[in-house]
Order: sequence, then structure tokens, then C-alpha cells
Amino acid sequence: MRYLVVSYSHKNTDITVREKLAYNDENAKRNAMKDILAVEGANEVILLSTCNRVEFLISASNTSLVLDEVFMTLHRHSGLSVEELEGRADVYEDEGAVHHIFAVASSLDSLVVGETQIAGQLKEAFRFAYENGYCGQKLARVIHFAFKCAAEVRNTTDISKSPVSVASAAVAQAKEIMGGNLGGFTGLVVGAGEMSRIVAQHLVASGCNVILFNRSMERAKMIAEEIGERIDVEPFHALEEFINRYRLLFTATGAPETIITDEMVQPAQFQRHWFDLAVPRDIDVIADKSVRIYAVDDLQSIVDSNLALRREQARRAYEIVGRYTQEFFKWLQSLMIDPLIKAIRLQAKEAALAEVKRAVKKGFIPPETEANVERLVHNAFKKFLHAPTKKLRAVADKPGADTVIEAMKFVFEIDTEIKMGDKYKCEFIMKDDIK
Repeated sequence: MRYLVVSYSHKNTDITVREKLAYNDENAKRNAMKDILAVEGANEVILLSTCNRVEFLISASNTSLVLDEVFMTLHRHSGLSVEELEGRADVYEDEGAVHHIFAVASSLDSLVVGETQIAGQLKEAFRFAYENGYCGQKLARVIHFAFKCAAEVRNTTDISKSPVSVASAAVAQAKEIMGGNLGGFTGLVVGAGEMSRIVAQHLVASGCNVILFNRSMERAKMIAEEIGERIDVEPFHALEEFINRYRLLFTATGAPETIITDEMVQPAQFQRHWFDLAVPRDIDVIADKSVRIYAVDDLQSIVDSNLALRREQARRAYEIVGRYTQEFFKWLQSLMIDPLIKAIRLQAKEAALAEVKRAVKKGFIPPETEANVERLVHNAFKKFLHAPTKKLRAVADKPGADTVIEAMKFVFEIDTEIKMGDKYKCEFIMKDDIK
């Protein structure tokens, strides 16, 4: 079993490319993961698609074939050439893949280092894949360890102290534009997902009034009631009227196409600042010079400032990620050692019992002594296997453990895929309190 991650993020693609790669439709996600799992050697897959990244997290026995299918799947989905996809991708395998997943879960690979939203996004990506049968024990192990790692990073460093998300960075940018104070201003917020909710919360906390728009009025009203003050809800069809009346607009929907077009914009005597936090983007190209549009990538100045403040904390956090990566593979090797020892002992026991029964049948030993002879032979095999068993347990922590394990499986003709049963059960899927 091997691990593979194919990653497209703010580090290797701009928003124009990311919006082509983004999976905002559940059926499209299902089809992509089905295509990956149809390849020989592919075992499990998770698809993580956010405004800043599109990643396939894969368990496979043949990473080369699976990698080719990932590029073909993305080519069919995005229309981008396979050559461009291969050139842009960051590809991680085995230890590198697990290290990357742990870093993502700990928000070290985010556009805004230390932001908290990625944890929920990774959680939902895993839940979706798990509940639809696209991943199970192999990736569940990684995700389980990833959130243990993220918890330690969060609890032992200040990387998430006064956490900054893309949403809060947008509000901070708006505050700077408006002279450092949003009190008395009104901000339009479009969408009722997690990003929009965070934007609305930060706006209200900054003294700004909020008008919320969403196709589902019921969902919008739930968010308004949760926030509680200085927030109103208007019907989605009224959006065109309101965007021409107010300076600030924040939009973060899951719409597959733009929802604010050039035709909707009317001339105004004031400068408007619109923050498009969606991928694909919600706002079309606007000709009116009084409208300034800020996409996710335009928040880089706040991101750079955030990174500078947290660089030392990030160094400490990466040390934790490195340690958890090592611990994960040691633990994984120990999981393989125990079933291997059990299988070897079972072979020895079955051989002993078979020979005793054959001896009784041939008349070599009297039937009344069969039980005692069985115990004698079984104890002899246990004593014989004691030293090899001890050495196998000791080797579990060594770098060459995989080679030893595979050699032992070959010598004793044990199945290449040792069945673990319910020895390991991912707690993550059972809990909603992991943030």
C-alpha cells in the first residue's frame, strides 16, 4: 500500500486555473472519484476542493497508473491539457504525501497560515468520500492521525492565535480601504455557506451593518439569527438593486457560473469595493471603473503580513508535523507486524496439529496421548518462534521494516494484503467535535 497526493493550490496555480479545476457539484465529485478507483491498483480516494486548492488524496498499490488517471480526470473536468496539468501539479508520494496531508490539516499550507476553515473543509471532504464508499480504513488512518497532529499544533503553538481566514482577511482589507473603521457602513454578503457566515460575523464585529442574500431565504435567516445584530436578509432577486446602492460587497457562493454580471451594474458617484471569495468566481468582468474587484489571490499583502508574524510558530508547527509523520509510519508498521506474527504462529499450530493427527492415524502414538502430544509440539513451536517474534517486534520501528515484513510474507507464503478487520477504527467519522 502506498499513498499519493496530487495538489493544485495557491502555490502553483492562480485563481483562473483553480476555478476551472474546482469541483462544486457533488455528482462531479462522485464521478471523479469513481474514475480514479476504476484504475487497477487504486484502493481509496478523497477529493478536497476549496477556493484555494484542489487535491486528490489516494491510497494505491500502483501510483504510476493512478497518477495518469488523475491527470486525465482533471483534463476531462477542466478542459486544461494534460501537459499543463502535469506541469503545474505538486505530486507527493508515501512519506511526502502523509506529511503534506498533516500540514494541510494543521493549516500550514493555507493561503493564510493558521486559518481555521481548512479543518472543516478537510473533515467534510473525508466524510463525503467515506459515506459514499470511496475511502475506508487506509485513508481513515491518515485522516485520524492528521487531526491528532493538527490538534497538537493548535494547542502547543500560537499559529492559530487570533486566527485569520480568507474571509477575515477580506474584511480586514475592506477596513483598511475605508480608513480603518467600518462603523456606519453597510456590507452586502452573498451566500450562506461557511465563508459567508464568517464574513458576516467579522463585519458585524467591526461595527458594519450587513445585508445577507441567498437563494434560500430560510438558510440566510438562520445565519442572521445566529449572528443576532446589525444584520438583515433580503431576497436574492433584489441583489441587482442593492449592489448599486452600497460600497461594500462580499460574495462566496457555490454557483457554477457568475451571479453578478456587467449588465447588472449601474453608474454610481462613489467607489465600490467588491470581494469575490468564490471559486469559480461569482463576479464577472465589470467595465465600470467605479467598481474595484478583489479576488482571493488579491489578499496577498495581508497573507504576507500574517506569515511574517507567524513564521517562528510555523517552524515549530512543522517540527510537530514531521514528528507525527514519523510516528504514523512506525504505527503503520506495527499494525503489519502483529498480523504477520499471528499468521506465522497459526501456520505452525496447524502444521503441528496435522502431524499429531497423522501420527495417531498411523498408530505412531496412542489416541489417549493425543492431547498431551499436541500441547508438547505446540509449546515446542512457540519456543522456536519466540526469538524470531521478538526480533520482528523490534524491527517495527526501524527504517527497513517494510523490507523485512515483505520478505517474511514471501517466505511463509502469507497473503500480500494482511486483513486487519476492525483492529483499527477511525474515530474521526464518529465525532463532530473535531474542529
